[in-house]
Amino acid sequence: MSGAGLPEIGIPDGAGLTVAVVTSRWNEDITGRLQEEALAAAAETGATARPYVVVGALEIPVVVQALATEVDAIGALGCVIRGGTPHFDYVCDAVTAGLTRIALDTGTPIGNGVLTCDTHDQALARSGAEDATENKGRDAMIAAVHTADLPRRI
Repeated sequence: MSGAGLPEIGIPDGAGLTVAVVTSRWNEDITGRLQEEALAAAAETGATARPYVVVGALEIPVVVQALATEVDAIGALGCVIRGGTPHFDYVCDAVTAGLTRIALDTGTPIGNGVLTCDTHDQALARSGAEDATENKGRDAMIAAVHTADLPRRI
């Protein structure tokens, strides 16, 4: 599991920021944990968080786009686990491209916490659950809040 190279940026100042957390329900045992961790991270920064739930990963960019002009930053959370067909590749590419396009078009920071894993165990290890090696829900929210806060300090 790769967490190597993760920068230590500390807790950004989210006071006065409103953030959204958009989470897919697919693989809910994983995504529910990602959402809990992202909401806790938002609270830790002092940001006000609003959670939203969508069905699957492909629906995440649609809701993120609707929210991008309403909030200061967004955490996008999901879990796509490879199956026996190329569907995994199409979903992962579409979600990543969609989130990137929305962030660039609107200037709204989007923390991408959509896990793209080969197995359920890999996803669990990245979910922030007990004994997990990574916490991608938290990481995505901290990155989004940091990016929203940075222009205020420039």
